[in-house]
Amino acid sequence: MIKTIFDVSTGEVTEAQLSTDEIAFIEESESQRQAVMLVEQARIDAKNSALAKLLALGLTEDEANSLLGI
Repeated sequence: MIKTIFDVSTGEVTEAQLSTDEIAFIEESESQRQAVMLVEQARIDAKNSALAKLLALGLTEDEANSLLGI
């Protein structure tokens, strides 16, 4: 992987190879971001499932949303 470095004081632009530590950090950050996204999607899916079940019981959408705090 290549990184671009811009020196604002000189305007010089250089490219350099990422170190193994930098690559590991990027990969770990991406892994954590994906884990957070999966948890958030699971929360959304659970809320949608609960909403559908409440609507199936005969509640209005406003009543169901009120119960779910939407």
